[in-house]
Amino acid sequence: MAAGDEDAFATLYRRRQGGVYRFALQMCGSAEIAEDVTQEVFMALMQDCRNYDAARGSLAAYLYGIARNHVLRLLQRDRAYVPIHDETDEDGAGGSIHEGLISPCDLLADLTRGETIERVRQAVLALPAHYREVVVLCELHEMSYAEAAGVVGCAVGTVRSRLHRARAMLTEKLRGAVETSGETGKAEEGFSRTARCFA
Repeated sequence: MAAGDEDAFATLYRRRQGGVYRFALQMCGSAEIAEDVTQEVFMALMQDCRNYDAARGSLAAYLYGIARNHVLRLLQRDRAYVPIHDETDEDGAGGSIHEGLISPCDLLADLTRGETIERVRQAVLALPAHYREVVVLCELHEMSYAEAAGVVGCAVGTVRSRLHRARAMLTEKLRGAVETSGETGKAEEGFSRTARCFA
């Protein structure tokens, strides 16, 4: 790609575009902003790919670093968060509905799962940006602390401490959401499983 091979760039784009888009979406909550950020990341890469140094980290970390800078700039400018909605299959149906007959228990389980996912998304979006980015990178994109530190531009210990604090904040936000909704039973079980991810 650095030598100007368009096919190489197209291959790189196909491999990395989805991850960059998901990172931007999870950071800002807006599909429109995530699309713009993804485009900006690859435009920046096309314009000056020689800024990437493999000795300093992975290509994914480099691309996420560019995306992070764009997202934070846009968030500072707009100061608005847009809620994300559940992704659906191409025909607009969820998994079990698409498969045919559904029992009331399956519908309830799907509804509870969907509500839990939405609570987690909203809780992540409500975190301050410096906590949100380490959760998105380490928990959702499964980056190591060292890779996340490379993206964020801080020490590994800082990533660890921010992630620890962010997990505690998420656990409290999610616990509070379940308590204020007055839901019990399966909703609490779903919360318990989700909260363990951040504990």
